[in-house]
Amino acid sequence: MRQLSQIHLLSLLIIGLSGCTSSHFYSQAIRGQLALLSERVPIPEVLADPSTPTALRQSLTTAVKVREFARDTLSLPVGDTFADYVNLDRRYVVVNLVAVPAYSLKPYKWCYPFIGCQAYRGYFDLQDARSEQAEFNAKGYDTFIGGVTAYSTLGWFDDPIHTGFTRLPDDRMAALIIHELSHKVVYIDNDTAFNESFATAVELEGLKRWLTRQGEADRFQQTLTRLDHRRQTLALVQATSARLQALYSQSNELTEHTLKARKSALLTQLRSDYQSLQEDWAQAGPFGRPVPVLNNANIALFRQYNQYVPAFRELLREQHGHFAAFYDAVRKLAEMPGAQRHARLEQLALRGTRLKGES
Repeated sequence: MRQLSQIHLLSLLIIGLSGCTSSHFYSQAIRGQLALLSERVPIPEVLADPSTPTALRQSLTTAVKVREFARDTLSLPVGDTFADYVNLDRRYVVVNLVAVPAYSLKPYKWCYPFIGCQAYRGYFDLQDARSEQAEFNAKGYDTFIGGVTAYSTLGWFDDPIHTGFTRLPDDRMAALIIHELSHKVVYIDNDTAFNESFATAVELEGLKRWLTRQGEADRFQQTLTRLDHRRQTLALVQATSARLQALYSQSNELTEHTLKARKSALLTQLRSDYQSLQEDWAQAGPFGRPVPVLNNANIALFRQYNQYVPAFRELLREQHGHFAAFYDAVRKLAEMPGAQRHARLEQLALRGTRLKGES
């Protein structure tokens, strides 16, 4: 009955969007979501099947425990999310397209029914994403396409566990489950940086407590190392972003040739600085190895996922680590006007930095 009701909702969406100029996008999105819903199998059935591979059985057993932990310890609204399994024949469930004007760091935003506007667009088919990417490239935008292991439907549907999760090491899978469940707590239309930074902060603290419960607290050091790499990278990106913003503010005064040359020099320097930064890192940093060509789009994407993480971690500390109280505080933040909300987040981040320096 649950699956039938969700498919019925998708049918209504198809009817309601059939006259939309973006009908191709919605059609592929609906087809992709329908495929996930129709191919899912309850996890207990997969575990009871004697033909289930041992590795998959172990991953799904861990996933079940993480769901229970997220519900009982992190106060996350689990419901029926991640109660089913889907076997995918691809590495990523979707790919996201990000597009940013050539002389701006403000991403293009797509707006959707029910969920508002987002600074990226997800495609189940890579070629569809590349087709729209080509349209933006022709308009002079910087673009980036990145694979997405998982996404949240924000409670509209009961998202399944799929092979994108189970191919990960257990700690990374646990972090991903916690991250995606966090989106069900609070979601602000048109504020990707808030939404993703919040989920990342919950993911980090949730993973720490999960590993501690598993008697593997020492493994969290790897996560802290990745976090430190992310922090150092963010510092580089923020510094370059400030220089780019200053350059782009002169777009009406400088020639196209000068703008393009100075932009290229700044991005080339960022790439070089990042390469030097990660030389001593055992694992690849946030931009990976080899380092891709950097542009406004992948910079904007990185900032969205990391910009306010320190602020949310400080807010959780102010609530003495109590997740229910933390979520209440985050909901109050979400009710603020955008400028006031972001100013408050900047204050929290600064306070957290000062306290860290004093400790």
